[in-house]
Amino acid sequence: MKWHQPRATVNGDARTVPVPVMKTFLLRLFTWWNSQTVGTQVWTALYGEFVGVDDFGNRYYRTKGGKIDPTLGIERRWVVYSGIAEASKIPPGWHGWMHHVVDVPPTLDPTKPHPWEKPYEPNLTGTPYARRPSGSILASGHRPEATGDYKPWTPGG
Repeated sequence: MKWHQPRATVNGDARTVPVPVMKTFLLRLFTWWNSQTVGTQVWTALYGEFVGVDDFGNRYYRTKGGKIDPTLGIERRWVVYSGIAEASKIPPGWHGWMHHVVDVPPTLDPTKPHPWEKPYEPNLTGTPYARRPSGSILASGHRPEATGDYKPWTPGG
C-alpha cells in the first residue's frame, strides 16, 4: 500500500481495499458536484440530524431536532448525494420531503405507488441512454429527407 491508500475492511471482511484518501480529500475540497464539500461535511456534523437513505445511496439530513431556521422560517433539509450531484437522482417521495410538500420522510411513511405510475427513472440527458426522437440528428446518425411541406420565410416575400 502507498501512503495515500490506507488499508480498509469491507463489510468486516479481512480483505483490504485501497481507499484513495488524498483523492477523496481533494475532490471534496475543490468540487461541489462530487458527493459533498468539506464545508457541507462540517455543517452536517455540527448541525445535521440523519433522516434516512434512499435506494440510490443518497443520505438525507435536517437540522437537529427539526429546529426552525429563523432566516428561512422552516426547517432546513439537505441531501448528500452518493457520487455526482444530480437532482434527478432524488426519488419522488424524498423530493416531496425535501421541498416541504410532506412533513414525514419516506422512511417513516413510505408512499405506495398508484398502478398507473411508471417506475422512477433518473434524468438520462447527456448520456448514451438519452431519448432521441425521430428527426433528431443523434437518433440514427443522419437527418431524414425533407417532405416538401416546409417553405422557408424570406424577407419581403
